[in-house]
Amino acid sequence: MASHVIDWDDTVVALATPPGMGAIGVIRVSGAQAFSILNDLFPSKNLLEQASHTIVVGMLKDKGKVLDEVVLSLFKGPKSYTGEDVIEISCHGSGYIQSQIIAAITARGARLAKAGEFTQRAFLNGKLDLAQAESVADLIASNSEASKRAAIYTMRGGFSTDLAALREQLITFSALIELELDFSEEDVAFADRSALHTLVSNLQGATKQLVDSFALGNVIKNGVQVAIIGKPNAGKSTLLNALLNENRAIVSDIAGTTRDTIEEVINIDGVLFRLIDTAGIRTQTDDVIEQLGVAKSLEKMNAADVVVYLFDAQTTSIQDITVVATELTNSGIKHVLVANKIDCIDAAGLDQLATMESVVCIAAKNKTAIDTLKNALVTKAVGGDLQTESTVVTNARHHEALVKLSEALEDVNAGLHQKITGDLLALDIRQCLHYLGLITGEITNNDQLDYIFSKFCIGK
Repeated sequence: MASHVIDWDDTVVALATPPGMGAIGVIRVSGAQAFSILNDLFPSKNLLEQASHTIVVGMLKDKGKVLDEVVLSLFKGPKSYTGEDVIEISCHGSGYIQSQIIAAITARGARLAKAGEFTQRAFLNGKLDLAQAESVADLIASNSEASKRAAIYTMRGGFSTDLAALREQLITFSALIELELDFSEEDVAFADRSALHTLVSNLQGATKQLVDSFALGNVIKNGVQVAIIGKPNAGKSTLLNALLNENRAIVSDIAGTTRDTIEEVINIDGVLFRLIDTAGIRTQTDDVIEQLGVAKSLEKMNAADVVVYLFDAQTTSIQDITVVATELTNSGIKHVLVANKIDCIDAAGLDQLATMESVVCIAAKNKTAIDTLKNALVTKAVGGDLQTESTVVTNARHHEALVKLSEALEDVNAGLHQKITGDLLALDIRQCLHYLGLITGEITNNDQLDYIFSKFCIGK
């Protein structure tokens, strides 16, 4: 499908704040005619004579009619977000006023911006690379401290710095190989093969670290799906209410009260956890509705990132829990074993539970040790990586390119071991550089850019 042709030399305008009534609204104008268009609407001062990075206050007027009293923030290219002349209009938050101002600007030659066009112009003008540009959208969509921090780190160039280091090493490698080719008839070895093996090994290690970080990045960006499972009357709904600190689920002593799954979201230490209270799992029941609930519980368990297996400390033996833990481990399911109702058992029972180091002991009804369980969930979901100041890959497109880079590096490594000729090694290295370029935008096409920036909101 052919991409829509955009004139990048024209001037664009869009509302940069969410539509609807509010205290203020911000309208962004970018392009070569931004200052001349606004100067025609702003009789208070000659904007063409104002310095960059200044603010002016006055009335916007269209053919003598007052549109609004506004604050204009002036940014002259290339020292602006887009690299072009930019004016941001802070007006009152009336949808009518905003539409009147935008109409007056478009009547003077500007056009409405497409989704993400301001950031796309910033990319095309070299203000951001593609990875940084995409992190702008991630920052706007961030819904937790962890996702915000990851987006800011990439937007400020942390990820791009890592990629630049990989690229520099690859170019050094390529230069040595190319130099060998130039002197191939003179029996001169500029590229020490052992040094090249070490270089490729280092590149593979750095790439693997980035690829592996995507598991954490996916958790940061999309949250952690946690299925609370266990036998009827283990206290799953009580636990959900305790975690949320509100009575979200119906609680009773009647087995099978929860017939369907209940889903809620909670923020723990900057990470979103999507908690799913499931129907109690028991194989012997004649209730058709309960049977359907049990089936859905098993489905949610298999789809969850982490499973909380809750059991009644009064009625469940250590042997039974050991069997459950073994089954979950063998199935590759991340899990936390939780003993509930510990306030109802004696010291001997507590001592028995203490022999199982992986069991978290709580009393959901009294909210005892709920914070301990929360800490266990964070540890199980993200380990100790969340607070580190390092690159965490959160973008699926970046992850895909890094996986292909890893495969291409393996081809280079195999070529070195097989002692293939330098010209063939050079081809493999160029393939590696290609996959790095896909992430940063050094290698791209209009269709790809249109797709990436179409997911941005209009005005950004």
